[in-house]
Amino acid sequence: MEPSEFKELKKQLSSTRKNGYDKISAADVDAMETYCGGYKAFLDIGKTERLCVNETIRLAEERGYRPFVRGMELHTGDKVYHCNRGKSVLLARIGTAPLSAGAQITAAHIDSPRLDLKPNPLYEEAELAYFKTHYYGGIRKYQWVTIPLELRGVIALKDGTVISVNIGGEEGDPRLVITDLLPHLSAEQNKKPLSEAVPAESLNLLLGSRPIGDEEDSGRVKLAVLKLLHDKYGITEDDFISAELEAVPAVKACDIGLDRSMIGAYGQDDRVCAYAALKALLDLDKDPVKTAVCVLADKEEIGSDGVTGMQSAAFDTFMEDLCEAQGVAVRECLEHSFCLSADVTAAYDPNFGEVYEKRNAAFVNYGIGLCKYTGSRGKSGASDANAETVAYARKLFDDADVIWQMAELGKVDAGGGGTVAVYMANRNITTLDAGVPVLSMHAPFETVSKLDCYETYKGMKAVYLADF
Repeated sequence: MEPSEFKELKKQLSSTRKNGYDKISAADVDAMETYCGGYKAFLDIGKTERLCVNETIRLAEERGYRPFVRGMELHTGDKVYHCNRGKSVLLARIGTAPLSAGAQITAAHIDSPRLDLKPNPLYEEAELAYFKTHYYGGIRKYQWVTIPLELRGVIALKDGTVISVNIGGEEGDPRLVITDLLPHLSAEQNKKPLSEAVPAESLNLLLGSRPIGDEEDSGRVKLAVLKLLHDKYGITEDDFISAELEAVPAVKACDIGLDRSMIGAYGQDDRVCAYAALKALLDLDKDPVKTAVCVLADKEEIGSDGVTGMQSAAFDTFMEDLCEAQGVAVRECLEHSFCLSADVTAAYDPNFGEVYEKRNAAFVNYGIGLCKYTGSRGKSGASDANAETVAYARKLFDDADVIWQMAELGKVDAGGGGTVAVYMANRNITTLDAGVPVLSMHAPFETVSKLDCYETYKGMKAVYLADF
């Protein structure tokens, strides 16, 4: 075989996977930067799932979306949303085809790993005041000490009043912190595995040290903290019992790298996919053929249970209400629907290359990562999309010039993880996982590629506009 024939045959038959910057146009680079600017703003506003919902509704209403009311008539082009208890939101743009033809769905989650306050959190020890926490989701506990934290959430009073709490989220606000052991006294701690070196019960937020009252009084620092909280929010200690307060990193999203090619921020799992799914829906410049549905769910990091999680009936109820408006059986709609389970995947990190299987890992700047299955070890907990579904996505993205790659989370026996895909597939919806590759996933500060963010947005738009 001649060298030229070999090269041509290799070009025809071999994989063409390459860095996205070798494919992307100059115009797309400009559009990418504009898109990522909006994404960083979304991250800074949406530090919790409640804040994400509020910002989602604000953005949607700016684009003409209105609350869905059961029984309302729906016509092609109508834009509606439903807010589920302030912690998840579902949006739909009605297509030209009836819902009996199915819907094009994206499903992402807006909760992220964090530290929740316990129901009775406030205490004083050695004349220092603290909040007790209970971590939420899969965290590496040692990463949460000695970093600035802010407290966000709500306190619900018995009279029905709901008070929004923001401590540390504004410029000039005081921050909170969890202290760590100094290296001079850490000989025993150093012998422990990472998972044990910082016990969960030591993740206590330092609140203050200045006492009030007379020196013979007890609990003076705790009382001083309570007074500050009462002066600002009008609450008492018992009101913590009906509160949802979350300690999250007090950092803003920023560009990473001398070339500004990446974004660093808290909560990019999975708000990077949530924003892409939302923004793509809001940016549709024409009515889709099939009804486009965006689901931004809560509770994914702890199994998608609960009334605002993907396993609840909230999604089924929303779809059934949409279908009833057109006289369609919801089961008929779902069996003809496609769902992109939009969740992040692990980006290959050469610093820890031993846990990745390089031939099947996602790489930074190679585009949105398609995951045929997630789960752990023997695909436990995965929906495991069939070959036809993966072929559908390949065609969908290629036709829309979306840069994409296939991905697995890591080596087979290295661990694993799950997404909402299995819960959508269990509803008889054809489902495939896809999302942005992330470095330092679940850390208080995660890193993603701008190119991968933008290509994921383009991929979401392609899903909504699909007519096959």
